[in-house]
Amino acid sequence: MTAIRLLLVDDDPLVRAGLSFMMGGADDIEVVGEAGDGGEVEALVDRTRPDVVLMDIRMPTVDGLTATELLRAREDAPQVVVLTTFHADEQVLRALRAGAAGFVLKDTPPAEILDAVRRVAAGDPVLSPAVTRQLMTHAAGGAAGTRRARARERVALLNDREREVAVAVGRGLANAEIAAELFMSVATVKAHVSRVLSRLGLNNRVQIALLAHDAGLLEEERGGRDGH
Repeated sequence: MTAIRLLLVDDDPLVRAGLSFMMGGADDIEVVGEAGDGGEVEALVDRTRPDVVLMDIRMPTVDGLTATELLRAREDAPQVVVLTTFHADEQVLRALRAGAAGFVLKDTPPAEILDAVRRVAAGDPVLSPAVTRQLMTHAAGGAAGTRRARARERVALLNDREREVAVAVGRGLANAEIAAELFMSVATVKAHVSRVLSRLGLNNRVQIALLAHDAGLLEEERGGRDGH
């Protein structure tokens, strides 16, 4: 099995050393590089070709948010997992909107950080339904007005089935749960998710969830269920 190539980015040498020791002990993960600032990331990515970047969000020169935006704009973008000390602040939300596949807290148990890297490398987001709901609540204040109008314009590009899948993703459901709820195969769900990503120009499921929230789809869906 090919090892997951991992790049570590954190301005604290002790944190990097701890992460490197922890990640390097896993048989299926290879730490291919380390950076102390977001400004070093693009050159390191060119040189080391990581599958996943574990990115500190707060760094003194170029922060993790800016580095994430630059990375995810690339055609050959690696997946990004944001490291943070806060559950849901505006910088985390901006990183997710920029295309980060999720975030982990710095005090997360080592096994869970390893699991997050593995999941992201496999194409799965690392946001649980509970964390997704927390993020949506935090984002609520910023979803009104212009952002809602723009989100609704983009969502209008979806057909009814794609819209249903987008709402389910926004609720934090996994593919198997969506398949059971919408009476389709897991393969069909994956195909719909891929089409939603392509049609809306998004990078991952987290961005689908945020867009569904911004457009008010989750509120409408809850209202429909409550009305039955």
